[in-house]
Amino acid sequence: MVIIFLKFWFFEAPIGLIRFFSSLNNSMLALLSLPLLIRTYFKPWKNEYRKGLVVFSVAMGIFIKSFVIIADLILFSLLIFLEIIFFVSFILWPVATVFLFFS
Repeated sequence: MVIIFLKFWFFEAPIGLIRFFSSLNNSMLALLSLPLLIRTYFKPWKNEYRKGLVVFSVAMGIFIKSFVIIADLILFSLLIFLEIIFFVSFILWPVATVFLFFS
């Protein structure tokens, strides 16, 4: 019985958590539109291609997208940090329980 629990807690559950976090990260990237912003970084913000406004539109797009990308990276980093904390806490939960029980 103990072997089944240890196999689940330290092998099967972490694999499931990693798969869930991978799906969550992909969804978060899609919600933040980070891949799209990076792909279109050097394109005009509002598809302005009239003569004389192209350079301004590209520069404005780069300026705005830079701030949006920085904000997205901060949010994504926060998500990764919380995932790491949750994962480590999950793995250490039985160890902490046993340690508290015997101390």
